[in-house]
Amino acid sequence: MAERRLSILQALDTLGAGFSLASHDMDIRGSGNVLGEEQSGHIKDVGIALYQHMLEEEIMRLKSAETKAASSSTQEIHDWAPQITTGIPIMIPETYVRDLGVRLGLYKRIGDIKDKESLLNMREELTDRFGKIPQEVENLLQTVEIKQLCYMANVAKIDAGAKGILIAFHNNTFKNADKLLDFIARQGGAIKVRPDQRLFLERNLESYAARLDTIKRFVSRLAELAV
Repeated sequence: MAERRLSILQALDTLGAGFSLASHDMDIRGSGNVLGEEQSGHIKDVGIALYQHMLEEEIMRLKSAETKAASSSTQEIHDWAPQITTGIPIMIPETYVRDLGVRLGLYKRIGDIKDKESLLNMREELTDRFGKIPQEVENLLQTVEIKQLCYMANVAKIDAGAKGILIAFHNNTFKNADKLLDFIARQGGAIKVRPDQRLFLERNLESYAARLDTIKRFVSRLAELAV
């Protein structure tokens, strides 16, 4: 079991450390009380599961111990990866892809996706090979799309839950700070700037669909402001 968990951690490395890895742990051990709403610090704002953060720390430890692979000369090189934690089921269910090796390969390929065309091709391939895409897989694909937007907006970390979205920028910097401040000022207090330079968008996001959609629209807007 331990080897299989490490295989999944390695396969998901390119997805970013903050994905909902507890879902993949359930893929091995079966479901249970692994996503309890344990909270601490700023997590009280968004209700992120402590268990997910424990797995996040383990991935970051593994990442720091490895030598980064050379990136393609045609792609922008990043020395950081966005961490996205949503509390939403993000996985490839065994009922959809039964072979564990195939699932791990798909996780790796999905994590390597860099553009919308590749994302569209992956959706078509999944549908052709395995049938209608279940919601958990759709959540995974949408999170990869959000990851791409994070690079454009210099967003290093997203913590999202039922009460809102917390955004942290890489090195606490934003390309067009004046545009960002003007955008925040026009939101009527809906977006708060915390003392640690993080943005908190207060919103009722109990619905998983609304949560993902709001994250994508919010980060997409930040990406537009960064241009």
